[in-house]
Amino acid sequence: MAVKKIVEAAPAAAETAVVVPPAAAQPEAQAAKAAPVAAAEPVTPSETAPAASLAAPQADLSNKIKMETVMKTTEEFVTFGQGNVEAFVKASQIWAAGMQDISKQFAATAQAQVDQTVATFKALAGVKSIKEAMDLQSTLARSSVEKAVSDTGKLTDASLKLTEQAFAPITARVTLAMEKFGRTA
Repeated sequence: MAVKKIVEAAPAAAETAVVVPPAAAQPEAQAAKAAPVAAAEPVTPSETAPAASLAAPQADLSNKIKMETVMKTTEEFVTFGQGNVEAFVKASQIWAAGMQDISKQFAATAQAQVDQTVATFKALAGVKSIKEAMDLQSTLARSSVEKAVSDTGKLTDASLKLTEQAFAPITARVTLAMEKFGRTA
C-alpha cells in the first residue's frame, strides 16, 4: 500500500501529493523508516510574484482595450440607430404631407368631374331634340375620358415624385450604412 504525504507549498498554492512506494515485505511503519520521504521545498510567494505581477497588468490592459472597443462600437451602433429612426420619422412626415396634397388633388378632380356632370344633366333637361341630347352626352363622355386620362397622369406623376421624396432619407441611410459597415465586412 502506498503512503501519501501532503506537502503544503505555499498558503495560496494548491496541495501536492508525494507518493512513496512501499518496501517489498515490510509493514507500513517499517517502510516509512526504510525509505524516508523527500519533502519538496516550499515555494514562497516572492518567487512567483514577478511573473504574476507582469501578467496581471498585461491582462488588465488587454481587457481595458477590449472593453473600450466594445463601448465605442456600441455607441456607434446606438448613434447609427438613432439616425435611422430620425430618417424613418422624416420619411413618414414627407409621405403624410404628400398624401394630403395628392388627396386634395384627387378631391379637386372628383369635384370638377361632378360639377361638369351636373352641368351636362341640367343642359340635357333643357334640350328639345334627341340629336341635341346625344351630342351633349357624347361631349360629356369624351371630355370625361380625356380629363380622367390627364388627371390620372398627373396623380401618377405626383405619386412617383412623392415616393422618391419620401424614400430619400431612407436611401441616404442605406448608402451611409453601406459606406460605413460595408468596408469593415
